[in-house]
Amino acid sequence: MSAATTERTPAVALNPLQRLGLWWDGVVDRYNALPKLSRLLLVILFVLFCYALPLLRPPIITTNAIDFGGVMFSVAAFALVALGLNIVIGYAGLLDLGYVGFYAVGAYTTGVLTTYHWHWPFFLALPLAIAVTMVTGVILGAPTLRVRGDYLAIVTLGFGEIIRICVNNVQWLGASAGIKDIPHPNTIGKKPVPPFDPGGMFAIPHLKWNGWVPSLDKVHETHFLVFGAVDAIPYYWLLLTAMILVLLGDRLVKASRVGRAWEATREDEDAAELMGVPTFKYKLMAFALGAAIGGLSGSFYASSQGGYISPDSFPLLLSMLFVAAVIVGGSGNRWGAMAGGTLVAYLPERFRAFADYRLLVFGLALTVLAVWRPEGLLPPRRTRRAKLVEAQIDELEGEGVVDE
Repeated sequence: MSAATTERTPAVALNPLQRLGLWWDGVVDRYNALPKLSRLLLVILFVLFCYALPLLRPPIITTNAIDFGGVMFSVAAFALVALGLNIVIGYAGLLDLGYVGFYAVGAYTTGVLTTYHWHWPFFLALPLAIAVTMVTGVILGAPTLRVRGDYLAIVTLGFGEIIRICVNNVQWLGASAGIKDIPHPNTIGKKPVPPFDPGGMFAIPHLKWNGWVPSLDKVHETHFLVFGAVDAIPYYWLLLTAMILVLLGDRLVKASRVGRAWEATREDEDAAELMGVPTFKYKLMAFALGAAIGGLSGSFYASSQGGYISPDSFPLLLSMLFVAAVIVGGSGNRWGAMAGGTLVAYLPERFRAFADYRLLVFGLALTVLAVWRPEGLLPPRRTRRAKLVEAQIDELEGEGVVDE
């Protein structure tokens, strides 16, 4: 069967989610066919749109029942976490059900360093929080990565609960009362002087919509890089910047020898060992990098608007949502993982008006996805091609052209 045949859509019926994958393939192909300068321009425009999204407040996607800036911060946090967990699950093929433990380690390290025992500035505590979380990943991974499959999932599941129980009982970490008054990142520009001077470098008005007609809303303004309890948009910008940097690093690592070793380990660990790949070392590296990104997101969460963390902030359900984000988006595809994180964080908030049913609808949507698109919304291209070839072979077998 030629390569050209595998690129064509099979004659079998496709459900809407499978058509979404084919449409995404077409978008990627058209994008790759553009000149380099045009691709760069499109990327810049898309990034600028992402930064401006909470200011634009588009009518269809804006959440009216809850602050849209806060929702966008949660969306960015989930997307960043999904990007880190995708390294563990999607690249290295390791099922981690206790990822919330790394999220909590990053948050508590920041809380301890900035307010509870010391008074470091946030941007000084941030790299240490990442380092502590990475070391925690190595400590957990060194003994546990020697087991595989369900056993690894059970061990990591226990790790997430152990972290929560420890912080709930250790007074040095605030115990059940948690840590409050965690300082925000330093404001860039003029410091606020309540209640009259909001500070910052300049103010950016929001858009308000009368149907589909926009107008400037100068009553609600975002003061550029003023980090306080009033506006979540500067936190979103900061987290989005961190996510872009992580995305660039993820791209470089995936295209390197390390990424190829992860792929070989995921597909067949025994065969990779026979070919001379030190699989344990690369699995431990994946665990450490994934933990570091989880700690990064947890650190931003600790110093966000509320400035408060407690053991109840890191339930086991959060780990399940992190895994769901990666699986829903497409395990092994960085864009799919971020899309999954966006949907998992955004949809329950968008349908908050149906408070009694929104989680039920969300669960039904996950069920439909599992049935119609088990490989995720945007799986890696190799997975989509394999599914298309499999569908073509099944069709030919049904017609009697080839033997089973």
